[in-house]
Amino acid sequence: MACFRGECHSDFPASAVFSISFSLKYSRCQVGGEQISAIGRGICVLLGISLEDTQKELEHMVRKILNLRVFEDESGKHWSKSVMDKQYEVLCISQFTLQCVLKGNKPDFHLAMPTEQAEGFYNSFLEQLRKTYRPELIKDGKFGAYMQVHIQNDGPVTIELESPALGAATSDPKQLSKLEKQQQRKEKTRAKGPSESSKERNTPRKEDRSASSGAEGDVSSEREP
Repeated sequence: MACFRGECHSDFPASAVFSISFSLKYSRCQVGGEQISAIGRGICVLLGISLEDTQKELEHMVRKILNLRVFEDESGKHWSKSVMDKQYEVLCISQFTLQCVLKGNKPDFHLAMPTEQAEGFYNSFLEQLRKTYRPELIKDGKFGAYMQVHIQNDGPVTIELESPALGAATSDPKQLSKLEKQQQRKEKTRAKGPSESSKERNTPRKEDRSASSGAEGDVSSEREP
């Protein structure tokens, strides 16, 4: 899904729980040419929030990220220490494109949580990280901004993490199709607005027209083209 070798300079337009964690030597985030965050040794977390995610998934991801053993111990043994064990830093970047579903060759992002809710969810994620770990070691980008994220991946080491509910949904084609249809219905409802939706609900069905009174028949005929 994402592959980084050596030093990587990539652009991530962020806006809207799936996570990719990198073991790295250095990372920084810029917005409009201005550096807003930077860390040394630690991990960079690219976070894609699903419309199905809840507080339960958020807490699961925080535990996994902070306890993921991707660093060596004092004797040089690999895969022995977590970012908390080493007291390293964490840089978090919100990246809705991780929720991409390909339709042919076109990326589709309707499984990502809408921006308005995703921002609050992302802020809660950061708050939980800081509460669980050391606040001064948790850095982040700028939600909703066009960012340039510079990652010097060490190894390279790239780990994909999925919350349990999200993993089950996306691995089951039937469940994925169900989620897509649910989101499409929500989008259609929002596009119609309440007045048009209520009109459709109050429109008499065709089979009842013959039994309707004259007044009702006039109303239904006025609504037909």
